[in-house]
Amino acid sequence: MPRIALIHATTIAVDPIRQELAASWPDVDAVNILEDSLSPDRAKAADITPELTSRITALTHYACSIGSDAVLFTCSAFGTAIEHAAGTVDIPVLKPNEAMFEAAIEAGGRVAMLYTFPAAGLGMEEEFREQAATMKSTARMDSFLVQHAIDAVRVGDAETHNRLVSQAASKLSGYDAIVLAHFSTARALDDVRRVTDIPVFSSPKAAVQKLRRLVVEGAR
Repeated sequence: MPRIALIHATTIAVDPIRQELAASWPDVDAVNILEDSLSPDRAKAADITPELTSRITALTHYACSIGSDAVLFTCSAFGTAIEHAAGTVDIPVLKPNEAMFEAAIEAGGRVAMLYTFPAAGLGMEEEFREQAATMKSTARMDSFLVQHAIDAVRVGDAETHNRLVSQAASKLSGYDAIVLAHFSTARALDDVRRVTDIPVFSSPKAAVQKLRRLVVEGAR
């Protein structure tokens, strides 16, 4: 049974990936590593600092030390730090959104991203551009901040969170894909799909599919 380390910077990301693994890859040893000072510390910083990068790298090395076959980060605000950490170990290390961005880019040229954590927006836009360039795609992404949604889910009000996210999605038109930026936003997936005909992608589902492919193929 492969061991997958799930590294969380906030508790609200835990349930969406746990549920996706239970549905799509139940025969895996999923280890949750929570460091919930990362998210507020990132929110205070204008950019990802060397100190934050060092902490992300240390968590990655800890995941390796417990025998993990792969690492998945579930917070979308640490892209460059995760890229650095991935280069220091010899197992797959996934950013939260890379698999989702790949799928959305393949879906078409215009992508809309709904995000709820302001500190993550610019970094994710840059990640998308880099991913599109890697795939030799001209796809572009427009980002839309859903105000107050993350505050609702942090106090356990998923209903309000999902309503706000789906309301934002219902106003979108002319796009080939919609991406729900964060693992925490994935809880709104069904509600969003009910209000739009545009294909909708969530990070937990895409990440699990890619992780499984990497780990299974790597074991052969």
